[in-house]
Amino acid sequence: MYAVIESGGKQQTVEKGRRIKVEKLDVEPGETVELPVLLISGDGETIIGKPQIEGASVKAKVLKQDKERKVVVFKYKRKIGYRKKQGHRQPYTLLEVTDIVAPGGSSSAE
Repeated sequence: MYAVIESGGKQQTVEKGRRIKVEKLDVEPGETVELPVLLISGDGETIIGKPQIEGASVKAKVLKQDKERKVVVFKYKRKIGYRKKQGHRQPYTLLEVTDIVAPGGSSSAE
């Protein structure tokens, strides 16, 4: 069974036990979060939400809050001595999917 979730304006496909990086969430490591579900597929059946599936959720455990590797932005214009160097580290939350709950209340905890 897999599901498509939305977090931080981005969609990701998840399965039970998978680790995913999402935009930073305001939660502490060790806590559990529920994410909205856009699509659930498994057992030969697919349910598509409009836009979300009512009663369905993906439960995930927060493993850590961290920052991505640095991205260097370097701007340069020749002959006029213009150089500008900037760096950016995007914060993220690392989650481990513990359960996918379908609308009828059935879960993927098999």
